Amino acid sequence: MYREEIEQYIEAHKQEMVEDIFTLCRINSEKMPYEEGMPYGRGAATALAEALALAEKYGFSITNYDNYVGTADMNDKEKQLDILAHLDVVPAGEGWKETEPFEPILKDGLLLGRGTADDKGPAVAALYAMRAVKELGIPLSKNVRLILGTDEECGSSDIEHYYDVEEEAPMTFSPDADFPVTNVEKGRLEAHFNASFEPSAALPRLVAVNTGIKANVVPGKAQASVEGFEMSVLEAAAEKTEKETGVKFSFEMADGVADSSIVNITAVGEGAHAAFLESGNNALTGLLTLFQNLPFADCAQIQTVRGLLALMPHGDITGEAMGIAMKDEISDRLTLAFSMLKVTDSSLDGVFDSRCPVCATEENVLYVVRDRLAAIGVTLENKEMTKPHYVDGDSHFVRTLLRVYEEYTGLEGKCQYTGGGTYVHNLKNGVAFGATLPGTENRMHGADEFAVLEELVISAKIFAQVIVELCS
Repeated sequence: MYREEIEQYIEAHKQEMVEDIFTLCRINSEKMPYEEGMPYGRGAATALAEALALAEKYGFSITNYDNYVGTADMNDKEKQLDILAHLDVVPAGEGWKETEPFEPILKDGLLLGRGTADDKGPAVAALYAMRAVKELGIPLSKNVRLILGTDEECGSSDIEHYYDVEEEAPMTFSPDADFPVTNVEKGRLEAHFNASFEPSAALPRLVAVNTGIKANVVPGKAQASVEGFEMSVLEAAAEKTEKETGVKFSFEMADGVADSSIVNITAVGEGAHAAFLESGNNALTGLLTLFQNLPFADCAQIQTVRGLLALMPHGDITGEAMGIAMKDEISDRLTLAFSMLKVTDSSLDGVFDSRCPVCATEENVLYVVRDRLAAIGVTLENKEMTKPHYVDGDSHFVRTLLRVYEEYTGLEGKCQYTGGGTYVHNLKNGVAFGATLPGTENRMHGADEFAVLEELVISAKIFAQVIVELCS
């Protein structure tokens, strides 16, 4: 129904869509310091104003929610479908070769520039889907609303602000992931824990550990200082540990003094995102394995550190030793990444990041972790965890998305899960849907980020057809 008209319209407006994407991508909309009336800074507010101006030009009713979120409505009928996208971007970063981050170009069928894939390109594709339905005069009995946020990359406080005053639509999809449909997002326990103990001067001793950059990053490098070891003992333990873990070690005398009794240790593994930790090799747990192979003088500090390793041993990414290993058919297994640790002579603070399947609860994850840590003298600070998100894959909503996707791409439509989180995680009937086809690695968040033009074009067609199917 209306497929031929939709396809012809989007093809005829392809170049115009590219120009509108580039208009938004020329704006640096990364989060900046607060200015009056601009909660996320001038860049995000400018991008929102420009996007709303485009929507208004194309005949949509717009609303600006205090520069947190903007919306464009197809009509004033009953609420039915929300399309939830975002205009903020991650910082440009270094290493760009094809173009400057905020000077988007079209080259060999690729739109290159920060935000082309995440998420300005998909946002404009959604706008053009609405424009196609409107200008083709396709009758709708219910409303579709495009919601444009400006803080997705730094916590989604924009959406919290929006839903404080607006109700969730019966159906919501976010074009901020991969096709087909992501209807399951794992829960998360970002576990913060600490301990204190009496200092000990007995040698050899652990002076300090200070490792990890973010809770959701498997550390590729870990650092510590020890005192009272012969270099030959350290090197022998490092050789043994490298064979066990694959983590490499280097040693440097503190302050560069050859006869210093304090040695700085650097462990090097392979960093990874905690949601996809299988590709990493955790330098922190490798470092703690080295400690297991060193003859430290006994004290409460080293006992506690070794207790943590026993609960999160190197290579255990499923939480088995912690007692929380589990999996289900919908969202696969639980994962756990020990990501941050700071140790002094009298205290310890650490973080691990666990992504939890649909079968996870506070009773079988949070409470178990609390008790296991308490048994080694460590206190878990968390009182709750982020619950998993699941939308029925057999619902009319999801089945419609999958069917339209199959019709327009010829590819298999199926539900999938993610260990990451999207804008829709806290929405009762929200899923991620597009705008990247399977197998495309668009360097999202990296240098030379790109979107495939034809993928955005087909996304616009799919979104338009979905609007017709769900709102007419």
